[in-house]
Amino acid sequence: MSKGIITLFLLSNFALAQVDIELPELGDRVSGAISEAEVELLSEQFLQQVYSQAALIVDPIIQEYSELLLYRLSETSLVNDRNFTVLLIDDPSLNAFAAPGGIVGINGGLFLNADNESQFASVLCHELAHLSQRHFQRNVLRSQDRNLASALILVSSIAVAIATNNPGAFIAGPALLQQQALRYSRAFEREADRFGFENCVASGYDPKAMGEMFENMVALRRFYGDNIPEFLLTHPISSTRVSDAFNAADQLGDIGGIRNSIDYRLIKARLEADYEEPSINAIRIFENKLSKNENIENIFGYSKALSLNGRFDESLLQIDKLLDLFPKNLILNTSKIEILRESKEYDQALLQVNKQLEVSPKNFPLTIEKTKILRGLRKTIAAEEILRDTLLRRNSDPSLWFLLSEIQKDNLNVAGYHQSRAEYFILLGQNERALNELQFALKLSQDNFQTFEIIMTKINGLREKLNKRI
Repeated sequence: MSKGIITLFLLSNFALAQVDIELPELGDRVSGAISEAEVELLSEQFLQQVYSQAALIVDPIIQEYSELLLYRLSETSLVNDRNFTVLLIDDPSLNAFAAPGGIVGINGGLFLNADNESQFASVLCHELAHLSQRHFQRNVLRSQDRNLASALILVSSIAVAIATNNPGAFIAGPALLQQQALRYSRAFEREADRFGFENCVASGYDPKAMGEMFENMVALRRFYGDNIPEFLLTHPISSTRVSDAFNAADQLGDIGGIRNSIDYRLIKARLEADYEEPSINAIRIFENKLSKNENIENIFGYSKALSLNGRFDESLLQIDKLLDLFPKNLILNTSKIEILRESKEYDQALLQVNKQLEVSPKNFPLTIEKTKILRGLRKTIAAEEILRDTLLRRNSDPSLWFLLSEIQKDNLNVAGYHQSRAEYFILLGQNERALNELQFALKLSQDNFQTFEIIMTKINGLREKLNKRI
């Protein structure tokens, strides 16, 4: 398996230091550096840039796992607003980031390079600390150019660099913003490390996890030798940082903590199989792993590799082995349903998904599976109803709006198709294309007063936004 270059970004650089930090008091001028309305605008801009340019992991199973873990970790953090948006970046390099408005990004490579859930959680705790300590707002406050326009340029350049896996995209910004960003990375990372470490321990994870994650980074740095990007050189992972991290853990004594979970092992194996190219290589790799150790992750990874190559019957045999041991595990049960659907065993898949939904109603991966199964059975009206219900809770997910538009096209709901396409383009920041879609929908809704008015209101809002931009 190839490992991508470590991308330690401005908003995500990982560094532990035991230092005394002067924290801002509640109600100080930091709160007014950027208003809540401005934070919302920055968040919208950031998401639009990432959605329009980044390859995202569209996998409800991985999405659900990541969201649940982040929310659980946030319970012991200092984050007040826990309205998060979790972005899964389809990139095998090690990276994670936090951005204004509760955005937390996770590269697929973080799963690949974190040996266990405790290491993975330590990185998420670090990102939560960026949010709780309002680092972006404080960074703007420290800048000599304290205005929203500069903040928008900065956040857009960050998003582009993340989306394209190109730190140079960030460096292309104005010199002042470059300097501002470097100060951010050097001054605030230590603070995020301190609070991230405390949160990780408070969440019940092994205190040694952060130090172990540093060791992984050091090993990867050695792997790439002199070919490390210049930007990474501003964030060296030294042996001192590794020892500082372990010293912090040693000060707590032998308190133990969570090391791993079945779910994390399954998610990691799922991604390991996904990232192998060509996919046939994944079968060979997991067969080799199984010859050495028939553990849960290797069996699951082998099952995923088989399904990726259309060997569905064999894939199901492997899943059933695991379900005999862990019959209630949702990831395993959802994966079996996924394989049945992909093999076009729609009736059996529907029976299985309905059974699981009785136990876990509204579960995100299960509801998406049911939507896709019903579509396969050409029960598109029912599929549309389920997806619309899901969008009430996840209306900022462009992949769901795109899926809805495709189902509506199947269902010959032409007006609905154009409306959903509009919502999709709005989330991508492509307002002109969204406006065109809405105008098509408007023409098709002349006889439906309520729908006509809804579309007209949306059109007027978009036009106002476009005029402001001009």
